[in-house]
Amino acid sequence: MGKNNLSTAVFAGGCFWCTEAVFQRLEGVYKVISGYTGGTIKNPAYREITTGRTGHAEAIKIEYDAEIINYHELLEIFFATHDPTTLNRQGADRGTQYRSAIFYIDEEQKEMAQSIIESLTSEGIFDDPIVTEVTELGAFYNAEDYHQNYYNQNSNQGYCQFVINPKLSKLQNTFKSKLKKEIQN
Repeated sequence: MGKNNLSTAVFAGGCFWCTEAVFQRLEGVYKVISGYTGGTIKNPAYREITTGRTGHAEAIKIEYDAEIINYHELLEIFFATHDPTTLNRQGADRGTQYRSAIFYIDEEQKEMAQSIIESLTSEGIFDDPIVTEVTELGAFYNAEDYHQNYYNQNSNQGYCQFVINPKLSKLQNTFKSKLKKEIQN
C-alpha cells in the first residue's frame, strides 16, 4: 500500500512512550508519532503538558494500512495494553495528561470506539468501569524529538524496563500474530 492510502488513529493510554512502543510493533503500522492533543493552548511543550493545566493528553498518532490491521483490532490492542479503568492515571503516572482517551477522526471511529467500550463492559472484562473518553480529534501537536521512538532508543532505561517491557510482553503473548515478522521470533 502506498503512503497516501494510510488510515489514522489517535489514542491516549498514559505515557506516550508506552503506547508508542506497543503500536510500533504491529504489522501494518507504518508510523507512530508521540504528541499532545485534547488541550486548550496551541503548540504546547512537554514542560507545560506535565503541569496538567493545558488539558492535553500524551497521545500517539498511528498511521496504518487498514488492509493489514483494522481500526477495531487497534482498539482491541489499545484496551488490552493499558488500564482503561483508572481516571487520569496509568500506574505511577498521574494527571489529566495521562488519561485514557480515543480521539476519533470520523463518525465510524466514534461508533466503533463506543461499541467496543460497551462490549467490554457487558462482558465484564474489567473489574471497574471503563473511564476512557471518546472525543473528536482536534489539533494534534508532535512531541519534541527526544520523545519520538523513545523506547527503541532507551530500552535499558529504568522506566522502559519496569513499565514498558511488561506491556510489550503482554502484547507478544496476546497478539503475537499481529506483530511484525521480525518481532515474532
